[in-house]
Amino acid sequence: MTSPTDHPAPSPTLHPGTAAATATGATPSDPQVRVLVVDDHPVVRSGLVGMLTAEPDLVVVGEAGDGHEGVRLARELRPDVVLMDLRMPVLDGVGATSEILAGPRSPGEARPTRPRVVVLTTYETDTDILRAVEAGATGYLLKDTPRDVLVAAIRAAARGETVLAPTVATRLVTSVRGAGERLTPRESQVLALVARGLSNPAIGRELFISEATVKTHLLRAFAKLGVDDRTRAVTVAIERGILPGA
Repeated sequence: MTSPTDHPAPSPTLHPGTAAATATGATPSDPQVRVLVVDDHPVVRSGLVGMLTAEPDLVVVGEAGDGHEGVRLARELRPDVVLMDLRMPVLDGVGATSEILAGPRSPGEARPTRPRVVVLTTYETDTDILRAVEAGATGYLLKDTPRDVLVAAIRAAARGETVLAPTVATRLVTSVRGAGERLTPRESQVLALVARGLSNPAIGRELFISEATVKTHLLRAFAKLGVDDRTRAVTVAIERGILPGA
């Protein structure tokens, strides 16, 4: 994703609450779903806004170019669904989701009303998915999702249903089943140093542990990752989002 220096986040754009009717699964009589679009790419954001406002029951109430602005607008505009990018400047999608769902109550509100957050991203690593779900996201979709599927998912999320891309659902189920086999912080730390090209003795000196202990952590990491060598361990760890990519 872009950094704040690539292009400054524009001021949020607010949209009036009317939309044209189309023949894509809803009628003008259906209850309207208020949507906030949060994405740091102006072209992507404009495309989403144009697509959603063509639906008779979807009303885009605002846009934001970073997570911080998304949090502010979510509290101000009270949308039903927030379509949230994952990697953005200032505050990422996970941080913004956490803040939106943990926000203060409105004055006189007996119980807080929270929007449903649907992550829309190009990333589907295990770590990204788990962080978003743990933050409270109702859905996790990829940016290559077909238009009709995305629109249906927004409607479903507004009804309180969980919406996941098929590949994301598979990864999530696999991750939950293998929760007991996650790398420990020390195993991840050792593997990160392997990725930097350090030898076992060098890793031991870096972490102030013995070489034998380094080998033990590596063997346990190999078993959990289903590999039998250092190179493959690093590759699989990157694929799963355990280690950052190059």
